Order: sequence, then structure tokens, then C-alpha cells
Amino acid sequence: MSDHDDTGRPDDDSGLPDDDGFGLEATEREHREAEAQRYFVAETYEGAQELRPRGTTSAGELREEVGAVLRLPEGGYVDPSDIDIDRRDDQTMIINMGPQHPSTHGVLRLMLELDGETVLRTKPIIGYLHTGMEKTGEELTYVQGSTNVTRMDYLSPLNNELVFSLATEALLGVELPPRATWIRMLMSELNRVSSHLMWMATNGMDLGSTSMMIYGFREREMVLNFFEKTTGLRMNHNFIRPGGVAADLPDGWEDDIEILCETILARSFEYDELLTGQPIFRERTEGVGNLSAEEALALSATGPILRSTGVPWDLRRTMPYLAYDKLDFDVIVGTYGDNFDRYSVRLNEIRESIKMIRQIAEMMPPGDFRVQDRKVTPPPRARIDESMEALIHHFKIFTEGFRVPEGEAYVAIESPRGELGCYIVSDGTSKPYRMHIRGPSFVNLQTLPLLLRGGLMADAVAVISSVDPVMGEVDR
Repeated sequence: MSDHDDTGRPDDDSGLPDDDGFGLEATEREHREAEAQRYFVAETYEGAQELRPRGTTSAGELREEVGAVLRLPEGGYVDPSDIDIDRRDDQTMIINMGPQHPSTHGVLRLMLELDGETVLRTKPIIGYLHTGMEKTGEELTYVQGSTNVTRMDYLSPLNNELVFSLATEALLGVELPPRATWIRMLMSELNRVSSHLMWMATNGMDLGSTSMMIYGFREREMVLNFFEKTTGLRMNHNFIRPGGVAADLPDGWEDDIEILCETILARSFEYDELLTGQPIFRERTEGVGNLSAEEALALSATGPILRSTGVPWDLRRTMPYLAYDKLDFDVIVGTYGDNFDRYSVRLNEIRESIKMIRQIAEMMPPGDFRVQDRKVTPPPRARIDESMEALIHHFKIFTEGFRVPEGEAYVAIESPRGELGCYIVSDGTSKPYRMHIRGPSFVNLQTLPLLLRGGLMADAVAVISSVDPVMGEVDR
């Protein structure tokens, strides 16, 4: 008869050390505690993403992690600070910040190595919001594609729809009616305003200004109300589609736009009064999270992060798309590349976008809001009740989609967070063969180790907020 029960454990205590008054001898307890620790470490181990102790990290890896070695386009190097490679593990501490932390703007996890309250190394760990949108896009028709990408950067869904539609139209070779182009510009700039207002709100909260949180959401609500009136939804609109937009602007839209512009512009100066000269706000932002232009370019940062360093790179001006070359606007740049410059750039971009929105409203041309190509555009809704041919046409467009000629295209636009690119490969069918999104939030996260290096733990939240990452776009 076996001396083990059905769980595989011995029937008696034979083979175990004698009881020492606590149930087990010290050596056995230590052994089991070590086994348990190995088990829990294995459960949370992130593989190559994990920030390892200095004792098991090579000098080269340490230099890369703290940003000492950055490849510049010219082949040079940037050495921002001393590396302290000889520091011992027992002098530092590795902690997790996130992914549940309310100030990591989604589900971002940061592993921080601290010396007291000073941040020595940072490793962003991503993947907690992975949705596989690029692979999903290869299983959806081009007609359905906007419903997928609009959920990516959920704070600027219309920009996501725009870049996908522009890439599809580049393969189709269609020319949009002028009104469709200008409606797209209007909605994109309104989306930039709403995204920056959301950032003003959350950045204010991260720095302790609950008033800014309330005001930012209040003004953003005005933009979302206009979106709902125009598209039927507050977010995830599926409004900008290949071939144009889903519907024309609603009646009375000019009055809505004027009220919206007047109100938000006036209140942007109230934000200035509330924050810009506030001593605590200045101390939390000035000289915190500095980034030079060379470092930003080496890390491929774009958007307000790059412009805050003094580089006037804005795709609306440097590589114009839609009809941005017909608008009068300034590219807002900073000087020092710190938290305060990134705040100033976004605040002033709200004002520039309002200036552009007013120009677009004045110059809005009449005409069709989508191409009149039967292969791309479904028939008007009213025709479906009157014509069998229109019903069949509508059915085939939304079930089979339209075929796109073979080829590949890359289109980039200036989203609120930087260069948002869409690369599509077509094999001649109604679905993309390959689709890849160049998400600015994903690329901009590379700057965090450099921005946090040498700063205080208390400033980490302020720096993360200044990057303005949207994890839906990072983990797409």
C-alpha cells in the first residue's frame, strides 16, 4: 500500500525536519519562503521589459537605460549626465508605479530605480491595454476600417479616422470635393482643442489644481456637444471615412462654432491667470523634465514635446495636407523643453486652433461632402426606399466593401500628440493586406527615462503628464 494520499503528500511527517516550536526548522522555512518568492517573481516578470538590478545589468545597458547613448542622425552621441554605474544595488531601490496608478494616464507601468527620492533609472512597461488594432484592421474592409482606428487614440478619434482615410484614398487615387476637405479640417482642429483641454484638466489635477480639472472638462464638453450634434456620438465617431465624411454639417453650425470659439478663447486667458503665474505651478514645472532639441530628435519625439525644445516641426506647416497651406497660423515653439514649455505650447495651440477654426468657418466651400463615385460611396439613404438598384448598391458596399488597387501608401498627419502615420499595403482586395500605425504616444514614451533622470519622485507624475500619453494608441 502506498504511503502517499491522493494529493501526493506523505501520510506522516517522515523525512521532514523536527518541529522547532514554530512548525518547521528555520532552514526549511527559509527554503519554502525562497520557493514562494521565486514563484511570485515569475508570476509578475515582464521579460525583456523588466528593469533588472544594477548587479545583473551590463554597463552598456545601464547607459542606454538612462539615456547616455542616443544615436543621432549624424552618428554623434548625447551624454546628458553622469551615469553612476558603480553604484551598488544595496544603495538603491526598484519600485513599480502603475499600471493602476491614477496619474499614469491609462495603464502605463513604470519601473523606477530610486536613490532616496531621486530617480536614477526608468523603464516604461507597456502592453496592459493591448487590443491588436493593426491585425484587426487587416480583417476588416476599408469601409469598416474607421470604426476600428477611431478607438485607438480615444482623445482624438477624428484624427485617427483622418489618417486612415487619407492612406486609403492615396491608394484609391480619388480626389475629394473641397467641402469634404474643409469639413475634415474643421473637425480635426476641434478635436485638437478638445484633446488639449483634456490635457489641461488632467495636468492641472496631477499638479494639484482641482479647479483646472473642472474648467478643462467644462470647456471640452462644449466641443463634445458639437461633435454629438454633427456625428451623433461624443467619441468613436466613424465620421471621417474613405471618400469624404459621413454627413454634412448640421443646420446652424456657424453659430455653434462662433459661440464655441468665443467662449474657449476667453477662458484660455483665465487658465493663464489661474496657472501661468502661480508660484507653486511654476516651481513644479520650470526646469523640471528638461529635454534638448538634439535629444528629442534622436528619440524621434514629435508634437508639443519636440516643439517645446525649439524645433518648429509641425506637419500642417512643414508637410501640408488637406488645405492647411491656405490657412494663416503660427507654429508654437518653446525654448527649454521643460514641463512649463510643454504646458505653454499646448495652451497656445488651443488659441491657434481657434484662429484656424474661424478661418475654416469663413472659407467653408459649398458642394458635396463626399465623392460621387458609385464604387466608393453608398447611395443616399432616401434612395434605398425608392430604388432596388440603390438597395443592392448599399448592400454590396457595406457587406463586401470596395476593392483597392494593389500598392502601398504611408500618410502622416499632425495629431495633438505628434506625427500620426498610417502605412497600408493593398493586395487588390477589399481588405488591407497589412496595416501599421505610427503612434506618437508610443514613440514619445521613449523620452520618459531621459526626462525623469535625476529628478525627484515627486516630479514623476508631473513629467508623465507633460508627455500626454494615450495608452490606447501605445498598445494598439
